[in-house]
Amino acid sequence: MRRFTSRILQLFSPNKQLSLQLEHLLGFTPIHLQYYQLALMHRSKLEDTEKNNERLEFLGDAILGAIIAEHLFKKYPYQPEGYLTELRSKIVRRETLNQVAMRMGLNKMVQYNRNDKGLGRSHIFGNALEALIGAVYLDKGFPKCRSFIIKQIIRPYIDLDILESTDTNFKNKLLSWAQKNNHVLSFDTLDEKMEGARKLFTVGIMLDGVLVASGSGYNKKEAGQLAAQKAIDVLAIG
Repeated sequence: MRRFTSRILQLFSPNKQLSLQLEHLLGFTPIHLQYYQLALMHRSKLEDTEKNNERLEFLGDAILGAIIAEHLFKKYPYQPEGYLTELRSKIVRRETLNQVAMRMGLNKMVQYNRNDKGLGRSHIFGNALEALIGAVYLDKGFPKCRSFIIKQIIRPYIDLDILESTDTNFKNKLLSWAQKNNHVLSFDTLDEKMEGARKLFTVGIMLDGVLVASGSGYNKKEAGQLAAQKAIDVLAIG
């Protein structure tokens, strides 16, 4: 009866299109639509920086990490802690989550300043996915949130076998290549600025004194890894 009532309210809601999109994406009918509206709101869209998805992203990040840890713990009962930690980090890293979010179609739903072309190439969709997880948790509780992550994110979009064999430490790979080929390589912080309540870092990779790539992230490690990934592509390192 509750689901039927929610469906009737949904059909006559001014947010009918969003409700139907979310139902398709989530696999269930959302109850408190305001959580999801906030999860899909990037701070670049509104002047009011408090009405954005950053707090939900914080919550979703913590919940996702815990559920992924539990999932891997049960799936790989004989693997050591180091193996589980590395595999979890590959799943929850910004690049992975951003790719998953785009495959899910979140990039078409997130509200952001589309005139800023750089945002479309950043990790805001992966961040929105974490915020969406936070919204599911607040709307439906932990068991439903766990089910959503396993059934709607991990199973259809994350191939653990491929991820397991993928080397995602781009920084180490680049440093090793530079050392073997007698190049001088350095990671330099090019910029630090506040974005809302968080600091955004831009790290540049200098190869023999020449800037070859740069990347931005909310910590220097993330920015450095993104810059290294770009540098590997630019330099065509196999």
